[in-house]
Amino acid sequence: MSISFIEQDFHEKVSEQVRLYSEGVDRYRVFTPFRFDDGDHLVVVFKKSGESWVLTDEAHTFMHLTYDVEEKDIMQGTRQKIISDALSAFHIEDRDGELVIPVTDNRYGDSLFSLVQGILQITNVSWLSREISHSLFMEHFKELMEVVPEKIRTFDWHQEQYDKERKYTVDCYINGEGYPMMVHALNNDNKTRDTTITLHQFEKWDMKFRSIAIFENQEDIGRKVLARFSDVCDKQFSTLSDNHERIEKFLLENIRS
Repeated sequence: MSISFIEQDFHEKVSEQVRLYSEGVDRYRVFTPFRFDDGDHLVVVFKKSGESWVLTDEAHTFMHLTYDVEEKDIMQGTRQKIISDALSAFHIEDRDGELVIPVTDNRYGDSLFSLVQGILQITNVSWLSREISHSLFMEHFKELMEVVPEKIRTFDWHQEQYDKERKYTVDCYINGEGYPMMVHALNNDNKTRDTTITLHQFEKWDMKFRSIAIFENQEDIGRKVLARFSDVCDKQFSTLSDNHERIEKFLLENIRS
């Protein structure tokens, strides 16, 4: 079967943007428009294996997952089920971490479609890991806020008079003796952007308050996003884990000022 025919089958079954590039004897890199969440392209190779042809990721997918997940945790619990379900649904073989689909009956396009869809489903493991990380961060944030007396703190607060639909929320509102403190727990660009908008809105409503931001890791926030946020926030802590005692001291001192 000619390579031009195979590439045409890829176009018809997967995408017109698929391209094949020779990398030696009986080996081709398959470029597709599909990407991981961080923008990296999926790795797919079409090559001869023994007497047959296969499509393989050459173990790149699992390697990419280790950017977000510890290698020892990838095949555990819910992550393992996500991966097993994807392999089963798309008839993908796991050969010691290499994801492989043997091409049978000249079904080149169908095989590529299955491999790509399987890889994309497996990448949900990264989303799950980020959700777990966010949940743990918020749990630790709320535990930290318990240093503030319960009668003057409110989680997930909103301004009832102006914000009936709860569009502008605060992770923890502290109503001490001085100006109220709005404490925000920030773990990604989207949350930081939303909080920037919220603080701008509070300013439009002429509210008097002090804003405090506690980041899971400030270094993960985009430079432009952080710059705009810094214009409207009074006090920032770059991480929760490294500033636990410092944050506690700051909160206790300021609820009395």
